[in-house]
Amino acid sequence: MRKQIVAGNWKMNNDLAQTETLIANLKAQTKTTNAEVMIAPTATNLWHAYNSTKGTGIEVIAQNMHFAENGAYTGEVSAAMLKSIGINTVILGHSERREYFNETDETLAKKVDAALAKGMRIIFCFGEELADRKAGNEEAVVGSQIKNALFHLAAADFQNIVLAYEPVWAIGTGETATADQAQDMHAFIRKTLADKYGNDVADEVSILYGGSVKPANAEEIFSKPDVDGGLIGGAALNAEDFFGIVNAF
Repeated sequence: MRKQIVAGNWKMNNDLAQTETLIANLKAQTKTTNAEVMIAPTATNLWHAYNSTKGTGIEVIAQNMHFAENGAYTGEVSAAMLKSIGINTVILGHSERREYFNETDETLAKKVDAALAKGMRIIFCFGEELADRKAGNEEAVVGSQIKNALFHLAAADFQNIVLAYEPVWAIGTGETATADQAQDMHAFIRKTLADKYGNDVADEVSILYGGSVKPANAEEIFSKPDVDGGLIGGAALNAEDFFGIVNAF
């Protein structure tokens, strides 16, 4: 059975004191579902967050990593470094990494391989921009991003992969994605997996939605058959809002 997951991506927000406060507020909330709960603080606060959430059922995950084990990559962090402080899950391919840091499908394929080699779980992000959606190319773009970065993997590797669809065109553009549009794309994503790896693999992979999920729309979005949770941005910075989304299941 597919896992229900709500992962909060804090992006470049919260210093140490703010991280402590937010984690304390998160720990004060009550979870009423069996959904997995994850938070991704900034890299400088991962170790502190990991220690602060032990025994709470909240998993601390990383926002990014490099594909190399070590070397002259100033400012980068490797999978082994993350594992050494208890971090077992990493977000890869986020739309902001693709846009602002020029991450390509080829680079992401290397990162995926490096993370899997260290036994990490991956939340792999992808999604089309507004021009792609208006041109009717959304399925072609999403299919290409998935295939180029992931379809060299063995079927067994997908036990450690969570997919996250980000409709970039509906984030900060004034455009709005509906729950039905989310379901349509998630169904396409699952079919793309099934065509390559078979229904058994496709049916077990969790697919998260990353299109401005909030407490007010989470229940409708999560009710869709192929939506298994959310990758949450802004709402993850407020404990009550975040658990409002978690408890929407």
